[in-house]
Amino acid sequence: MSRLQQPTWLKTLLAKRGPPPKLYAWTPANLDPLPRRLSPSRQSSLDERIFILGVGNIGLLFATGLARHPNPAPITLVVHRKDLLSQWHQGQGLQLTQDGLTTRNKQFDIEWWTESRPERGPVREVADGGKLRNLLISTKTSAAMPEADRLRRYLDKSSSVVFAQNGMSKLWPPHGPLYVAGQYEPGGAPNFSACVINHGLFSTGPFQSTYKAPADASIGPVLVNPEFAPRGGFLSRQITTSPLLKTRAVSSGQLWLLQLEKLVVNAIINPLTALLRCENGYIFSSRDPQHPLVRVQSRLLAEISAVLQAFVNHESNHNLIASCAERFHAGNLSNQKHGQQEGLEIVKRDITHRFSPERLQEKLHALAIIVGKNRSSMLQDVEAGKKTEVGDFNGWIVDTAAFLGKAASDTATHQRLIELVEGGVVLDEGALAEQLLH
Repeated sequence: MSRLQQPTWLKTLLAKRGPPPKLYAWTPANLDPLPRRLSPSRQSSLDERIFILGVGNIGLLFATGLARHPNPAPITLVVHRKDLLSQWHQGQGLQLTQDGLTTRNKQFDIEWWTESRPERGPVREVADGGKLRNLLISTKTSAAMPEADRLRRYLDKSSSVVFAQNGMSKLWPPHGPLYVAGQYEPGGAPNFSACVINHGLFSTGPFQSTYKAPADASIGPVLVNPEFAPRGGFLSRQITTSPLLKTRAVSSGQLWLLQLEKLVVNAIINPLTALLRCENGYIFSSRDPQHPLVRVQSRLLAEISAVLQAFVNHESNHNLIASCAERFHAGNLSNQKHGQQEGLEIVKRDITHRFSPERLQEKLHALAIIVGKNRSSMLQDVEAGKKTEVGDFNGWIVDTAAFLGKAASDTATHQRLIELVEGGVVLDEGALAEQLLH
């Protein structure tokens, strides 16, 4: 792929010169004035300590679930602002409310990672200057790769990095291998995995979430270091054996397909509910083909389908399709009579059909029954005045269409949708249809 075809995030990270920064691990003990009462730091080996970077809804759920594990590992929460250290010290820890019952847990270490050296209290480098063995990145999608890149000084082939956020992993081929080749020595990259999370939560304040829709999750490898040590699966094992998280391990190919399907959901439900300021179920309230919301969804799904059907057949995804084919053959004895190439073509056709407009519409309607009463993450963001992830959801569709050589008109509705969300517009269903369909 030529450099002109590289996405902005990749060009930005590869353009950085010099070694990654030295980072200091601030704790409440570094604050001024010094808090009167400090929880003692629970020292332990880095081999099994889990660092959770990003303590929003997803980070809070994973921290709570991992802390409830039958054999819990020590956990350090990593916040993105200095003032959150004070809020943590003054507060009651992580608070998760489910069915009206709130549980609280403050048995975590907490740090803020910054290039600024603390002027008081203990001066410590991240991981004491060593390597992070188990890192869960649960920030917003747009921040995930910049944060991972900033931490390269503390990551190596013994590190396990798990991404837990919405959207497609940026490390899938063809871009992921280019990133690793540009930023790590040969054989020196971490083991990168990702999650697809179906749990539904909404924030009620810093370190506080309501667990509105318990569901499940999946975790699988995205880029595996061939030299990765067997013990490197510790973080994934802790996640998959946590009863609260209900997470199953899947193959790379399965994870890729699950992320694509979740992307479709996010690219429809999130921006539409954000613009209409409504619960998820409202946008599925009619099945009339002439209803404005049905027409809007049909147009958006048609554009998504055309992009995804071309994308799954692109040569850069051959190995992922092959991974799906291997699992398909393993579970279908009747298909083992087909040759490898013929079997690959069968799976490719099945996957292509999986992303037809009709199949995507069926999945959306089935999901609407489950998440109808939920408030989407993008609706929560616009109501809180935060930056949304529309560029990571619908923007991914637009960028992928460009990568495939499609005309800009092929994703015009998604481009307009992005403009409306980023413009902070509030619309009713009639005005929404007028904006997107004319």
